[in-house]
Amino acid sequence: MSELPKRTAQRTAKLVGLPLGVAGRTAIGLGKRVGGKPAEAVAAEIQARTAEQLFTVLGELKGGAMKVGQALSIMEAAMPEEWAGPYRATLTKLQEAAPPLPPEAVHQVLARELGPRWRTAKFREFDDIPAAAASIGQVHKAVARDGREVAVKIQYPGAREALLSDLRQLSRVARVSAGWVPGLDIKPIMAELTSRMSEELDYHLEASHQRAFARAFRDDPDYAIPDVVHSSSEVIVSEWLPGVPLSRIIAEGDPDTRNVAAQLYLEFLLAGPQRAGQLHADPHPGNFRITPDGRLGVLDFGAVNRLPGGLPPVMGRLVTHALAGDADALVGGLRAEGFIKPSIEVDPQAVLSYLSIFLEPMQYARFRFDRAWLRAIALKINDVRRPEWTVGIKLNLPPEYLLIHRVWLGGVGVLCQIGGEVSLRDAMTHYLPEFDATRLPPPR
Repeated sequence: MSELPKRTAQRTAKLVGLPLGVAGRTAIGLGKRVGGKPAEAVAAEIQARTAEQLFTVLGELKGGAMKVGQALSIMEAAMPEEWAGPYRATLTKLQEAAPPLPPEAVHQVLARELGPRWRTAKFREFDDIPAAAASIGQVHKAVARDGREVAVKIQYPGAREALLSDLRQLSRVARVSAGWVPGLDIKPIMAELTSRMSEELDYHLEASHQRAFARAFRDDPDYAIPDVVHSSSEVIVSEWLPGVPLSRIIAEGDPDTRNVAAQLYLEFLLAGPQRAGQLHADPHPGNFRITPDGRLGVLDFGAVNRLPGGLPPVMGRLVTHALAGDADALVGGLRAEGFIKPSIEVDPQAVLSYLSIFLEPMQYARFRFDRAWLRAIALKINDVRRPEWTVGIKLNLPPEYLLIHRVWLGGVGVLCQIGGEVSLRDAMTHYLPEFDATRLPPPR
Protein backbone atom coordinates (compact mmCIF):
# COMPACT_ATOMS: atom_id res chain seq x y z
CA MET A 1 0.00 0.00 0.00
CA SER A 2 1.50 3.36 -1.02
CA GLU A 3 2.34 5.95 1.60
CA LEU A 4 -0.43 8.48 1.06
CA PRO A 5 -3.42 6.09 0.90
CA LYS A 6 -2.09 4.34 4.02
CA ARG A 7 -1.97 7.62 5.93
CA THR A 8 -5.41 8.51 4.59
CA ALA A 9 -6.89 5.33 6.05
CA GLN A 10 -5.14 5.87 9.37
CA ARG A 11 -6.10 9.51 9.90
CA THR A 12 -9.49 10.12 8.29
CA ALA A 13 -11.37 9.27 11.49
CA LYS A 14 -9.30 11.84 13.43
CA LEU A 15 -10.27 14.85 11.34
CA VAL A 16 -12.23 16.68 14.02
CA GLY A 17 -12.88 15.30 17.49
CA LEU A 18 -16.03 17.37 18.10
CA PRO A 19 -18.34 19.35 15.80
CA LEU A 20 -17.21 22.96 15.93
CA GLY A 21 -20.39 24.20 17.55
CA VAL A 22 -20.26 21.45 20.16
CA ALA A 23 -16.61 22.26 20.86
CA GLY A 24 -17.46 25.90 21.46
CA ARG A 25 -20.38 25.13 23.78
CA THR A 26 -18.32 22.57 25.68
CA ALA A 27 -15.54 25.11 26.16
CA ILE A 28 -17.96 27.71 27.50
CA GLY A 29 -19.40 25.18 29.91
CA LEU A 30 -15.92 24.28 31.14
CA GLY A 31 -15.05 27.94 31.52
CA LYS A 32 -18.08 28.49 33.70
CA ARG A 33 -17.34 25.48 35.91
CA VAL A 34 -13.59 25.63 36.22
CA GLY A 35 -12.06 28.42 38.29
CA GLY A 36 -9.41 30.28 36.34
CA LYS A 37 -9.76 31.36 32.73
CA PRO A 38 -13.00 32.98 31.54
CA ALA A 39 -15.32 30.95 29.33
CA GLU A 40 -14.43 33.00 26.23
CA ALA A 41 -10.72 32.35 26.70
CA VAL A 42 -11.28 28.61 27.07
CA ALA A 43 -13.48 28.58 23.97
CA ALA A 44 -10.81 30.44 22.00
CA GLU A 45 -8.15 27.95 23.05
CA ILE A 46 -10.27 24.97 21.97
CA GLN A 47 -11.08 26.64 18.65
CA ALA A 48 -7.37 27.26 18.09
CA ARG A 49 -6.50 23.62 18.88
CA THR A 50 -9.29 22.38 16.60
CA ALA A 51 -8.03 24.63 13.79
CA GLU A 52 -4.48 23.33 14.22
CA GLN A 53 -5.78 19.74 14.14
CA LEU A 54 -7.67 20.55 10.94
CA PHE A 55 -4.44 21.89 9.38
CA THR A 56 -2.43 18.84 10.45
CA VAL A 57 -4.92 16.24 9.26
CA LEU A 58 -5.80 17.90 5.93
CA GLY A 59 -2.10 18.56 5.33
CA GLU A 60 -1.02 15.00 6.04
CA LEU A 61 -3.86 13.50 4.00
CA LYS A 62 -2.68 15.55 0.97
CA GLY A 63 -4.53 14.94 -2.32
CA GLY A 64 -8.20 15.87 -2.51
CA ALA A 65 -8.53 16.49 1.21
CA MET A 66 -5.87 19.16 1.15
CA LYS A 67 -7.40 20.73 -1.97
CA VAL A 68 -10.62 21.08 0.03
CA GLY A 69 -8.64 22.86 2.72
CA GLN A 70 -7.11 25.22 0.15
CA ALA A 71 -10.56 25.97 -1.25
CA LEU A 72 -11.79 26.73 2.28
CA SER A 73 -8.82 29.04 2.77
CA ILE A 74 -9.95 31.07 -0.24
CA MET A 75 -13.67 31.18 0.51
CA GLU A 76 -13.35 31.91 4.24
CA ALA A 77 -13.90 35.54 3.22
CA ALA A 78 -17.57 34.68 2.63
CA MET A 79 -18.04 33.25 6.13
CA PRO A 80 -19.06 35.23 9.22
CA GLU A 81 -16.04 36.44 11.14
CA GLU A 82 -16.94 34.52 14.29
CA TRP A 83 -16.76 31.28 12.28
CA ALA A 84 -13.83 32.02 10.00
CA GLY A 85 -11.57 33.95 12.38
CA PRO A 86 -10.14 31.03 14.41
CA TYR A 87 -9.42 29.02 11.24
CA ARG A 88 -8.06 31.74 8.92
CA ALA A 89 -4.40 31.49 9.86
CA THR A 90 -4.24 27.70 9.94
CA LEU A 91 -6.12 27.23 6.67
CA THR A 92 -3.90 29.84 5.01
CA LYS A 93 -0.87 27.70 5.92
CA LEU A 94 -2.29 24.94 3.70
CA GLN A 95 -1.58 27.17 0.69
CA GLU A 96 2.18 26.63 0.92
CA ALA A 97 3.22 25.16 4.28
CA ALA A 98 1.53 21.79 4.79
CA PRO A 99 3.24 19.09 6.89
CA PRO A 100 6.17 17.92 4.69
CA LEU A 101 7.47 14.53 3.67
CA PRO A 102 10.57 13.30 5.53
CA PRO A 103 13.91 13.76 3.72
CA GLU A 104 14.32 10.01 3.15
CA ALA A 105 11.14 9.88 1.03
CA VAL A 106 12.22 12.98 -0.90
CA HIS A 107 15.63 11.47 -1.64
CA GLN A 108 14.03 8.29 -2.98
CA VAL A 109 11.95 10.26 -5.49
CA LEU A 110 14.95 12.31 -6.61
CA ALA A 111 17.15 9.22 -7.00
CA ARG A 112 14.49 7.54 -9.12
CA GLU A 113 13.81 10.61 -11.30
CA LEU A 114 17.26 12.26 -11.53
CA GLY A 115 19.62 9.34 -10.97
CA PRO A 116 21.37 7.89 -7.90
CA ARG A 117 23.96 10.70 -7.84
CA TRP A 118 21.34 13.41 -8.12
CA ARG A 119 22.71 15.57 -5.30
CA THR A 120 26.17 16.06 -6.83
CA ALA A 121 25.27 15.57 -10.50
CA LYS A 122 22.41 18.10 -10.60
CA PHE A 123 23.01 20.52 -7.73
CA ARG A 124 25.71 22.39 -5.86
CA GLU A 125 23.38 22.73 -2.87
CA PHE A 126 20.05 21.18 -1.91
CA ASP A 127 17.98 22.15 1.13
CA ASP A 128 16.29 19.12 2.71
CA ILE A 129 13.81 21.41 4.49
CA PRO A 130 11.01 22.23 2.01
CA ALA A 131 10.31 25.85 1.18
CA ALA A 132 6.66 25.02 0.46
CA ALA A 133 4.37 21.98 0.61
CA ALA A 134 1.01 21.65 -1.11
CA SER A 135 -1.61 19.08 -2.09
CA ILE A 136 0.34 16.73 -4.38
CA GLY A 137 3.93 17.93 -4.07
CA GLN A 138 6.44 19.99 -2.14
CA VAL A 139 9.19 22.42 -3.18
CA HIS A 140 12.82 22.53 -2.10
CA LYS A 141 15.28 25.35 -2.73
CA ALA A 142 18.55 24.35 -4.39
CA VAL A 143 21.48 25.71 -6.37
CA ALA A 144 21.96 24.13 -9.80
CA ARG A 145 25.36 23.13 -11.19
CA ASP A 146 25.41 26.32 -13.29
CA GLY A 147 24.97 28.46 -10.16
CA ARG A 148 21.31 29.38 -10.61
CA GLU A 149 19.00 29.24 -7.62
CA VAL A 150 16.22 26.80 -8.45
CA ALA A 151 13.00 25.41 -7.04
CA VAL A 152 12.75 21.60 -7.05
CA LYS A 153 9.12 20.46 -7.04
CA ILE A 154 8.67 16.81 -6.02
CA GLN A 155 5.47 14.82 -6.32
CA TYR A 156 4.50 12.89 -3.20
CA PRO A 157 4.81 9.10 -3.47
CA GLY A 158 1.29 7.71 -3.87
CA ALA A 159 -0.20 11.09 -4.80
CA ARG A 160 -1.91 9.67 -7.90
CA GLU A 161 -3.63 6.85 -6.00
CA ALA A 162 -4.70 9.20 -3.19
CA LEU A 163 -6.12 11.88 -5.47
CA LEU A 164 -7.97 9.49 -7.75
CA SER A 165 -9.40 7.71 -4.70
CA ASP A 166 -10.67 11.04 -3.39
CA LEU A 167 -12.24 11.79 -6.77
CA ARG A 168 -14.03 8.44 -6.85
CA GLN A 169 -15.52 9.13 -3.41
CA LEU A 170 -16.55 12.62 -4.48
CA SER A 171 -18.20 11.25 -7.62
CA ARG A 172 -20.32 8.85 -5.57
CA VAL A 173 -21.50 11.66 -3.30
CA ALA A 174 -22.18 13.93 -6.26
CA ARG A 175 -24.29 11.32 -8.06
CA VAL A 176 -26.47 10.85 -4.99
CA SER A 177 -26.97 14.58 -4.46
CA ALA A 178 -27.47 15.50 -8.14
CA GLY A 179 -31.23 14.86 -7.92
CA TRP A 180 -31.56 17.70 -5.41
CA VAL A 181 -30.50 20.25 -8.07
CA PRO A 182 -32.92 19.95 -11.00
CA GLY A 183 -30.96 22.18 -13.39
CA LEU A 184 -27.57 20.53 -12.90
CA ASP A 185 -26.18 17.74 -15.10
CA ILE A 186 -23.58 16.31 -12.74
CA LYS A 187 -22.16 13.40 -14.75
CA PRO A 188 -20.22 15.39 -17.41
CA ILE A 189 -19.06 17.85 -14.72
CA MET A 190 -17.56 15.04 -12.64
CA ALA A 191 -15.94 13.51 -15.75
CA GLU A 192 -14.35 16.87 -16.58
CA LEU A 193 -13.23 17.39 -12.97
CA THR A 194 -11.62 13.95 -12.86
CA SER A 195 -9.84 14.54 -16.16
CA ARG A 196 -8.56 17.98 -15.16
CA MET A 197 -7.39 16.95 -11.70
CA SER A 198 -5.67 13.88 -13.16
CA GLU A 199 -3.71 16.24 -15.41
CA GLU A 200 -2.26 17.91 -12.31
CA LEU A 201 -0.38 14.66 -11.63
CA ASP A 202 1.41 14.83 -14.99
CA TYR A 203 4.53 16.90 -14.33
CA HIS A 204 5.62 16.71 -17.99
CA LEU A 205 2.33 18.39 -18.92
CA GLU A 206 2.67 20.94 -16.12
CA ALA A 207 6.18 21.82 -17.31
CA SER A 208 4.87 22.42 -20.84
CA HIS A 209 2.17 24.73 -19.44
CA GLN A 210 4.76 26.66 -17.46
CA ARG A 211 7.04 27.02 -20.48
CA ALA A 212 4.12 28.44 -22.51
CA PHE A 213 3.35 31.02 -19.81
CA ALA A 214 7.04 31.90 -19.43
CA ARG A 215 7.35 32.53 -23.19
CA ALA A 216 4.19 34.64 -23.30
CA PHE A 217 5.20 36.83 -20.33
CA ARG A 218 8.98 36.94 -20.86
CA ASP A 219 10.45 40.33 -19.88
CA ASP A 220 7.00 41.60 -18.95
CA PRO A 221 7.10 44.72 -16.73
CA ASP A 222 4.23 43.46 -14.55
CA TYR A 223 4.56 39.65 -14.35
CA ALA A 224 7.32 37.14 -13.63
CA ILE A 225 7.06 33.48 -14.68
CA PRO A 226 10.06 31.26 -13.83
CA ASP A 227 11.61 29.21 -16.63
CA VAL A 228 11.68 25.41 -16.41
CA VAL A 229 15.20 24.03 -16.09
CA HIS A 230 14.37 20.31 -16.08
CA SER A 231 11.30 18.12 -15.82
CA SER A 232 10.45 14.42 -15.39
CA SER A 233 7.30 12.51 -14.52
CA GLU A 234 7.52 13.42 -10.80
CA VAL A 235 10.02 16.31 -10.57
CA ILE A 236 10.08 19.85 -12.01
CA VAL A 237 13.15 22.06 -11.57
CA SER A 238 12.43 25.76 -12.20
CA GLU A 239 14.22 29.03 -11.68
CA TRP A 240 13.77 30.25 -8.11
CA LEU A 241 11.28 33.12 -7.83
CA PRO A 242 11.91 35.38 -4.81
CA GLY A 243 9.24 37.62 -3.36
CA VAL A 244 6.65 38.31 -0.70
CA PRO A 245 3.82 35.74 -0.74
CA LEU A 246 0.39 37.12 -1.50
CA SER A 247 -0.80 35.58 1.77
CA ARG A 248 1.51 37.96 3.67
CA ILE A 249 0.13 40.96 1.79
CA ILE A 250 -3.36 39.75 2.70
CA ALA A 251 -2.32 39.63 6.36
CA GLU A 252 -0.09 42.70 6.61
CA GLY A 253 -0.19 44.84 3.44
CA ASP A 254 -0.86 48.59 3.51
CA PRO A 255 -3.67 50.02 1.30
CA ASP A 256 -1.42 51.01 -1.61
CA THR A 257 0.25 47.57 -1.70
CA ARG A 258 -3.14 45.87 -1.59
CA ASN A 259 -4.44 47.97 -4.49
CA VAL A 260 -1.43 47.17 -6.67
CA ALA A 261 -1.46 43.46 -5.80
CA ALA A 262 -5.21 43.16 -6.42
CA GLN A 263 -5.01 44.84 -9.86
CA LEU A 264 -2.05 42.71 -10.95
CA TYR A 265 -3.76 39.53 -9.73
CA LEU A 266 -7.04 40.36 -11.47
CA GLU A 267 -5.41 41.26 -14.78
CA PHE A 268 -3.20 38.15 -14.83
CA LEU A 269 -6.21 35.84 -14.58
CA LEU A 270 -7.78 37.67 -17.52
CA ALA A 271 -4.59 38.13 -19.54
CA GLY A 272 -3.36 34.52 -19.44
CA PRO A 273 -5.87 33.17 -21.99
CA GLN A 274 -5.30 36.07 -24.37
CA ARG A 275 -1.49 36.03 -24.26
CA ALA A 276 -0.61 32.39 -23.49
CA GLY A 277 -3.77 30.63 -24.70
CA GLN A 278 -4.12 29.20 -21.20
CA LEU A 279 -6.03 30.06 -18.02
CA HIS A 280 -4.15 29.59 -14.74
CA ALA A 281 -6.78 27.58 -12.89
CA ASP A 282 -5.41 27.34 -9.35
CA PRO A 283 -5.83 30.90 -8.09
CA HIS A 284 -5.14 30.47 -4.36
CA PRO A 285 -2.68 32.98 -2.80
CA GLY A 286 0.10 30.43 -2.27
CA ASN A 287 0.74 30.47 -6.03
CA PHE A 288 1.43 34.22 -6.23
CA ARG A 289 4.01 36.62 -4.80
CA ILE A 290 5.22 40.18 -5.29
CA THR A 291 8.84 40.07 -6.50
CA PRO A 292 11.52 42.53 -5.30
CA ASP A 293 11.09 44.57 -8.51
CA GLY A 294 7.33 44.92 -7.93
CA ARG A 295 6.03 42.35 -10.41
CA LEU A 296 3.46 39.63 -9.69
CA GLY A 297 5.28 36.30 -9.67
CA VAL A 298 3.20 33.26 -10.61
CA LEU A 299 3.82 29.63 -9.67
CA ASP A 300 2.27 26.18 -10.10
CA PHE A 301 0.86 25.45 -13.54
CA GLY A 302 -0.59 22.00 -12.84
CA ALA A 303 -4.19 23.20 -13.13
CA VAL A 304 -4.52 24.96 -16.49
CA ASN A 305 -7.44 25.39 -18.86
CA ARG A 306 -6.16 25.37 -22.45
CA LEU A 307 -7.95 28.18 -24.31
CA PRO A 308 -6.01 28.71 -27.55
CA GLY A 309 -8.52 31.29 -28.74
CA GLY A 310 -8.62 33.12 -25.41
CA LEU A 311 -11.66 33.31 -23.13
CA PRO A 312 -14.89 32.33 -24.96
CA PRO A 313 -16.32 35.46 -26.65
CA VAL A 314 -19.80 34.43 -25.52
CA MET A 315 -18.75 35.29 -21.96
CA GLY A 316 -18.27 38.91 -22.95
CA ARG A 317 -21.62 38.96 -24.73
CA LEU A 318 -23.47 37.44 -21.75
CA VAL A 319 -21.92 39.85 -19.26
CA THR A 320 -22.78 42.75 -21.56
CA HIS A 321 -26.41 41.58 -21.87
CA ALA A 322 -26.70 41.33 -18.08
CA LEU A 323 -25.16 44.73 -17.35
CA ALA A 324 -27.28 46.32 -20.09
CA GLY A 325 -30.43 44.85 -18.52
CA ASP A 326 -31.36 42.74 -21.59
CA ALA A 327 -32.95 39.78 -19.80
CA ASP A 328 -34.27 38.00 -22.92
CA ALA A 329 -30.91 38.10 -24.72
CA LEU A 330 -29.19 36.96 -21.53
CA VAL A 331 -31.44 33.91 -21.09
CA GLY A 332 -31.21 33.07 -24.79
CA GLY A 333 -27.42 33.10 -24.58
CA LEU A 334 -27.40 31.03 -21.38
CA ARG A 335 -29.63 28.41 -23.02
CA ALA A 336 -27.47 28.27 -26.13
CA GLU A 337 -24.37 27.61 -23.99
CA GLY A 338 -26.06 24.97 -21.82
CA PHE A 339 -26.28 27.02 -18.61
CA ILE A 340 -30.06 26.51 -18.72
CA LYS A 341 -31.25 23.08 -19.85
CA PRO A 342 -34.02 22.92 -22.48
CA SER A 343 -36.43 21.28 -20.03
CA ILE A 344 -36.06 24.03 -17.41
CA GLU A 345 -38.46 26.99 -17.48
CA VAL A 346 -37.18 30.28 -16.05
CA ASP A 347 -38.38 33.87 -15.77
CA PRO A 348 -35.83 36.02 -17.66
CA GLN A 349 -36.22 38.91 -15.22
CA ALA A 350 -35.62 36.58 -12.26
CA VAL A 351 -32.46 35.23 -13.91
CA LEU A 352 -31.24 38.78 -14.58
CA SER A 353 -31.98 39.80 -10.99
CA TYR A 354 -30.11 36.76 -9.62
CA LEU A 355 -27.00 37.24 -11.77
CA SER A 356 -26.94 41.01 -11.19
CA ILE A 357 -25.99 40.29 -7.57
CA PHE A 358 -22.62 38.99 -8.79
CA LEU A 359 -22.06 41.67 -11.45
CA GLU A 360 -22.31 44.71 -9.16
CA PRO A 361 -18.51 45.37 -9.20
CA MET A 362 -18.62 45.89 -12.97
CA GLN A 363 -20.98 48.85 -12.56
CA TYR A 364 -18.20 50.95 -11.01
CA ALA A 365 -15.11 52.61 -12.45
CA ARG A 366 -13.22 51.31 -9.41
CA PHE A 367 -14.48 48.77 -6.89
CA ARG A 368 -13.06 47.51 -3.60
CA PHE A 369 -13.55 43.79 -3.11
CA ASP A 370 -13.60 42.94 0.59
CA ARG A 371 -14.92 40.37 3.05
CA ALA A 372 -18.00 42.44 3.98
CA TRP A 373 -19.15 42.59 0.34
CA LEU A 374 -18.66 38.84 -0.16
CA ARG A 375 -20.53 38.00 3.04
CA ALA A 376 -23.42 40.16 1.87
CA ILE A 377 -23.47 38.27 -1.44
CA ALA A 378 -23.46 34.93 0.40
CA LEU A 379 -26.41 36.02 2.54
CA LYS A 380 -28.40 37.15 -0.50
CA ILE A 381 -27.97 33.98 -2.55
CA ASN A 382 -28.82 31.78 0.45
CA ASP A 383 -31.87 33.75 1.54
CA VAL A 384 -34.84 31.50 0.69
CA ARG A 385 -37.20 34.46 1.13
CA ARG A 386 -35.81 36.21 -1.95
CA PRO A 387 -37.76 35.51 -5.19
CA GLU A 388 -34.48 34.89 -7.06
CA TRP A 389 -33.43 32.08 -4.70
CA THR A 390 -34.88 29.28 -6.83
CA VAL A 391 -33.04 30.53 -9.92
CA GLY A 392 -29.70 29.36 -8.53
CA ILE A 393 -30.76 25.71 -8.34
CA LYS A 394 -32.08 25.79 -11.91
CA LEU A 395 -28.77 26.77 -13.51
CA ASN A 396 -26.43 24.19 -15.03
CA LEU A 397 -22.62 24.29 -15.31
CA PRO A 398 -21.42 23.10 -18.76
CA PRO A 399 -18.24 21.04 -18.24
CA GLU A 400 -16.20 23.23 -20.60
CA TYR A 401 -16.78 26.11 -18.17
CA LEU A 402 -15.76 24.14 -15.07
CA LEU A 403 -12.26 25.57 -14.68
CA ILE A 404 -13.37 29.06 -15.74
CA HIS A 405 -16.01 28.91 -13.01
CA ARG A 406 -13.40 27.67 -10.52
CA VAL A 407 -11.12 30.60 -11.36
CA TRP A 408 -13.96 33.12 -11.28
CA LEU A 409 -15.12 32.03 -7.81
CA GLY A 410 -11.64 31.50 -6.40
CA GLY A 411 -10.35 34.76 -7.86
CA VAL A 412 -13.17 36.78 -6.32
CA GLY A 413 -12.51 35.10 -2.97
CA VAL A 414 -8.82 36.05 -3.12
CA LEU A 415 -9.61 39.62 -4.20
CA CYS A 416 -11.87 39.94 -1.16
CA GLN A 417 -9.05 38.70 1.06
CA ILE A 418 -6.62 41.21 -0.46
CA GLY A 419 -9.14 43.99 0.06
CA GLY A 420 -7.75 46.12 -2.75
CA GLU A 421 -9.49 48.54 -5.09
CA VAL A 422 -9.46 47.53 -8.78
CA SER A 423 -10.59 48.81 -12.17
CA LEU A 424 -12.59 45.74 -13.14
CA ARG A 425 -14.56 47.25 -16.01
CA ASP A 426 -11.38 48.56 -17.67
CA ALA A 427 -9.70 45.15 -17.28
CA MET A 428 -12.66 43.35 -18.83
CA THR A 429 -12.83 45.84 -21.69
CA HIS A 430 -9.18 45.13 -22.41
CA TYR A 431 -9.07 41.34 -21.96
CA LEU A 432 -12.60 39.88 -22.34
CA PRO A 433 -13.55 39.37 -26.01
CA GLU A 434 -16.86 40.96 -27.07
CA PHE A 435 -17.41 42.72 -23.77
CA ASP A 436 -19.02 45.93 -25.05
CA ALA A 437 -18.80 48.78 -22.54
CA THR A 438 -20.44 51.15 -25.05
CA ARG A 439 -23.80 49.44 -24.43
CA LEU A 440 -23.62 50.03 -20.70
CA PRO A 441 -24.59 52.96 -18.50
CA PRO A 442 -21.62 55.12 -17.48
CA PRO A 443 -19.71 53.63 -14.54
CA ARG A 444 -20.57 54.97 -11.10
